[in-house]
Amino acid sequence: MIRKGSELQAKVMELRKEKNAILLAHNYQIPEIQEIADFLGDSLELCRMAQSTDADIIVFCGVDFMAETASILNPGKKVLLPNADARCPMAAMLPLRVLVEAKRSYPGIPTVLYVNTLAEAKAEADVVCTSANAVEIIGKLESDTVLFGPDRNLVYYVAKRLPNKTIIPVPDYGFCRTHRLFGKGDRAMELKKEYPEAELIVHPECEPEFQDRADYVLSTGGMYRHCKESSSKIFIIGTEIGLVERMRREIPGKTFVPADSNVECPNMKKIDLENTYQALLYEELEVKVPVQIATRALKPIERMLEMSK
Repeated sequence: MIRKGSELQAKVMELRKEKNAILLAHNYQIPEIQEIADFLGDSLELCRMAQSTDADIIVFCGVDFMAETASILNPGKKVLLPNADARCPMAAMLPLRVLVEAKRSYPGIPTVLYVNTLAEAKAEADVVCTSANAVEIIGKLESDTVLFGPDRNLVYYVAKRLPNKTIIPVPDYGFCRTHRLFGKGDRAMELKKEYPEAELIVHPECEPEFQDRADYVLSTGGMYRHCKESSSKIFIIGTEIGLVERMRREIPGKTFVPADSNVECPNMKKIDLENTYQALLYEELEVKVPVQIATRALKPIERMLEMSK
């Protein structure tokens, strides 16, 4: 018996081919979206794919800042976000006025922004980064002091690995609501007792106490590659459940245990097969960054891509 989901997946794939569209999906998307994506990855991988596609339409199954980035990199293409309410709360924590005020308080200091920011903020940055390349990008800057936002936990992660750099968080309180749900990792430590041979791998958006308890702190793309290549057979994963589902599906012979099975990003989960199909069918939910902002935001994005080759 064919599942309804399978039928809708087939419709999306058929329409995608008909319209010369590409479907990019973040690791936190639901399995039904992951299964039909042309490319599935983390923020850095998706940036690179968005930059290189020759499709006429990009359907971005992620959140607002990701679709904005794709639009900035592809001014002549139509970028669709299947659900306009799929917004990243962390990105909203760094509005333009807060960033401008911080830059005014620290004149001449390079500004590095996490890719999890809105286009208006990126336009004020010297370079952007992802969790996968934040240490590399900041480490290559000549300045000993940088402004970096909006994720305070990513600031902690980078500062710990670059002790000679002074990293000023902008704002002080930026965080990921989803990764904060792991807390200090107490549940993960209980799982460690249950699976003593397991590697504990967590995302740098997690709380510092949880990071310090982990065997490895990696981006989602880094987690995927590490688990695929590691000789270990059991992994406790401290990030959104979507990545765990992907690894269970794509990496056979290994066991993946979520550090907390209730941790989901509600904003990523606002995208489903139905609104993805509707987005492709009607092409109405286009993400368009104003030219003045896009032109300025393109420079720090391209600088990141150049610095992380």
